[in-house]
Amino acid sequence: MSSSTSISGFTQIAISYSSSSTHYIFAKAHVSSKKSTSSWPSGRTLFLVNVPPDATERDIILLLKPYGTVENVLFDSDSPIQGEEDGASSDSEAEEDEEQEEGQHDNDDIDASQPRKRRKLTTKKLEPPKVFPLPSIPLRKLRKTGQTAHVIFLDTSSVDRFFSASHAKPRPWPSSSEEPSGLSHYLALYDSLRPPLDAVRQHANSAMDLYEFELAKSKRESKYKKGEAIVDEDGFTLVTRGGAYGRTVGGGVAVATKKFQETGETSERNKKPKKEKTSFYAFQKAEKQRDELIQLKKNWELDKAKVEKLKASRKFKPY
Repeated sequence: MSSSTSISGFTQIAISYSSSSTHYIFAKAHVSSKKSTSSWPSGRTLFLVNVPPDATERDIILLLKPYGTVENVLFDSDSPIQGEEDGASSDSEAEEDEEQEEGQHDNDDIDASQPRKRRKLTTKKLEPPKVFPLPSIPLRKLRKTGQTAHVIFLDTSSVDRFFSASHAKPRPWPSSSEEPSGLSHYLALYDSLRPPLDAVRQHANSAMDLYEFELAKSKRESKYKKGEAIVDEDGFTLVTRGGAYGRTVGGGVAVATKKFQETGETSERNKKPKKEKTSFYAFQKAEKQRDELIQLKKNWELDKAKVEKLKASRKFKPY
């Protein structure tokens, strides 16, 4: 019998990252119920709880290697149920096979009823430019704390060997040297998010080349071409709103403005000049008020002179 600590049916596994830090993983044999839809193999599946967030499949395999050969490690937060995934893939593959068989039968019938036609020689298609990716560093995938995982052994004796062994003494965590962990992980992540300027320039230029290639390809494949009228499915020429010269997207019939039809001038030449703002600043308002007051005084003097002239010209004429 093992001397490992058992809590609510889970066996406690003590692992040490260093001399001052200890982590505990809880393991239990997976038992599939009748209501469960999962297809984990019963008798050789181990259910792990509180797996470290930076643990990888290789780390779990190295940790459980003394007890037997591990066939597969599946983190519950990453992958769906194995049975559903396999069933979906098998169904899709069967549908693809059926479609291919039907297509082959149809092609055979067509070939038998109609004579074969000569294939036209097609020109070589232009290959899109290659986008140079940014340099990347292999990093660990950090998952949520307290995650669970299913470990599938190759045989049932490995599970029995695991529970019969003692797990009271902490075991060192087998961190692989390929991917950094701990503080080294965040330092590597910092460096990967700041690639050199030459690599960024090369990536941006190649991405722009690909964008221009796709844009030119879409223009070549467009059904609306310059100089041709836009015709709908019923064969009618579409009348659309034109631009400055009254032309449609593809040319042909269009609606032009009345001024353009009479004079041929565009609206850009008929734009009104911008008016200068005369009362925007405070000194402009003061000057405007002063000029108005001076003009008012001049008008007053002119009116006064007119009145005096009228008074002097009045004469008594009885007859």
